[in-house]
Amino acid sequence: MAKTDTFACSVVTPEGVAAETEARFVVLPAHDGEIGLLHDRAPLFCKLDVGRLRIETPDENLILYIDGGFAEMVNNQLTVLTEDARRPDELDREAAEKSLSEAKSMSVTDESSFLARQRALKRARVQLRLLQ
Repeated sequence: MAKTDTFACSVVTPEGVAAETEARFVVLPAHDGEIGLLHDRAPLFCKLDVGRLRIETPDENLILYIDGGFAEMVNNQLTVLTEDARRPDELDREAAEKSLSEAKSMSVTDESSFLARQRALKRARVQLRLLQ
């Protein structure tokens, strides 16, 4: 049997499968920093943050905006479960700029509203960064 350096990668949202491919390398936006994954990685389960998911396949590099969720890597199968996954060309610059403006004007009255504001700011900023 030939040795392969790829693993299965699936990105799933509530609407369906956003991406399903063989990957050589994946970079996840974990809640505490980026994590790089290669073939034969030890099992992993982690919470994801809003950010850029990068998937290097044998043929191309895929970039996706993801909105949090969870990732599990077991037996060379990476599964990413997220609320939203979109390619940069599916993002709307005007909507992201409007979201950033609205997030900046959100009032902060307690810890919950502070965290909601921070998350809204991060969503908008990540989308705008991916559109550059």
